[in-house]
Amino acid sequence: MGHHTFDSDRAAQLEEAGRRYRYLSRDELLGALAPDGDEVVADLGSGTGFYTDDIAPHVGGVHAVDIQEQMHEFYREKGVPENVSLVTSGIADLPFEPGALDAAVSTMTYHEFASDEALAELTRVLADGGRFVVADWRAGGNGEAGPPLDERYSATAAADALAAAGFERRREETRPETFLLVVQAR
Repeated sequence: MGHHTFDSDRAAQLEEAGRRYRYLSRDELLGALAPDGDEVVADLGSGTGFYTDDIAPHVGGVHAVDIQEQMHEFYREKGVPENVSLVTSGIADLPFEPGALDAAVSTMTYHEFASDEALAELTRVLADGGRFVVADWRAGGNGEAGPPLDERYSATAAADALAAAGFERRREETRPETFLLVVQAR
């Protein structure tokens, strides 16, 4: 797979709510995450913080994780909520203690970091029973938006890789262009 990152020079496009919510709405994300108000959550591949901002009011804290410092700079200019910390890191080398996270989300970024190393790292940092929500571009989509088709995963392939890393599938939905997957750390 491609494992590319979104071009930070186009960061403003990540703030287009009509376009972003077409593929994953705030309500869908929060419904899949099912926060109770106290969780520590990591938004993996947070970019400009578009979805981080949706999560922050509903949890104790959010780590906005992105490998590109330029994305964090954009987020700082936009304004970062008090309960959000900006973390510049790849997913295969997260700077968190074992079991430090109650949940994690990946919104249209799974295809950028999916590897055995990254999934093992997620297993390490998520608490037992921790939820991981993945919304990403579907391999069988039409390619009108998102990354090239050859850089995408099917929901089944993602679920199988996550199961091999120690996650249990809780929910799987396939849509015309995307998929939504909720798994739980064992």
